[in-house]
Amino acid sequence: MIPFEEKFTKIDTFLESNRRPNFNNILKVLKREIPDRYTLFEFFLNKDLYNSLTYKNTYDEKDRDINAKKTIDAYKNAGYDYATIIGSEFEFHSSRLEKQGKLESINLNDGAIIFDRESFESYAWPDADACDYSVLDRLAGYLPDGMKFIIWGEGGVLENVTKLLGFENMCLMSYDDPELLQDVFNKVGSGFVKYYLNCAKYDSVGALISNDDWGFNSQTMLSLEGMRRYVIPWHKKIVEVIHAAEKPAILHSCGKLDTVMDDIIDYIGYEGKHSYEDKILPVEKAYDKYSSRISILGGLDLDFICRSSPKEVYNRAVAMLEKAHDKGGYALGSGNSIPHYVPQENYLAMIAAAIFN
Repeated sequence: MIPFEEKFTKIDTFLESNRRPNFNNILKVLKREIPDRYTLFEFFLNKDLYNSLTYKNTYDEKDRDINAKKTIDAYKNAGYDYATIIGSEFEFHSSRLEKQGKLESINLNDGAIIFDRESFESYAWPDADACDYSVLDRLAGYLPDGMKFIIWGEGGVLENVTKLLGFENMCLMSYDDPELLQDVFNKVGSGFVKYYLNCAKYDSVGALISNDDWGFNSQTMLSLEGMRRYVIPWHKKIVEVIHAAEKPAILHSCGKLDTVMDDIIDYIGYEGKHSYEDKILPVEKAYDKYSSRISILGGLDLDFICRSSPKEVYNRAVAMLEKAHDKGGYALGSGNSIPHYVPQENYLAMIAAAIFN
């Protein structure tokens, strides 16, 4: 491994690297094999990074696919073998005020819209089959040779039930009206099964992410019994339709999930797990504990990336790649995603460990 250099913090260093994408590398990682070269994984970046990584590209501002095209080009220019994209407008709407791009956290009780059987029946449930997935065809020819899409959705099963009910109301409903709670989970879960089924049909799609935060720093959001009753069965169905299309499934989920890891690996059958925090389980320990059973994706703690120097980020990234070098089943990236407050030079220093070694 080469030592850290200041050029690893400059956008042009990456734009000049001309690294060619090859989706087979991320497939090998998801098969717990050793990829042909060090491989990157990131759930999503941020608007500033997309613009920085594509500042030499020219776009038609009237193009309805401009944001997706920037995402594709940014991922390619940064050295990824894929680009993440949403397959359609399928979404469960609530009155929650979204605070995307801001530092404020979202109260899990905000925006609740379903409180009883009447509000359940009157809610305008979206139909995943009626949504437009044509972006996956329109942009198939725009993908650089060797790249594919990795699909994600607007939240996941538990996230959307929480959004519709509010967290406290959801917990109370599990005691006061478990039948209604099950009906809400069934509506949300069946919608996501259809969404992933529709996305997985496209040749441009190489893998799919079910992004659904399940836990706090100390435990899962629901009890183990509740997770196995309401949440886990729907994730199994999601993975089944992804696997039926002969494509791998990735779980992005935050929180302390040790009590459900056997369910994630052995029962649901996810190929890869993403989202790690040092205060819960550092990625190095997660790799030691689980990499013989599931691929470990990303993992460099977001707080560490933000607070450390570029050299410190680079050195930890190098150490993690060296740890997995002879065993495989690992792709380098952050523990969660790259929001706008992550210093750009620190993000670049992280991915430089994979690009230039």
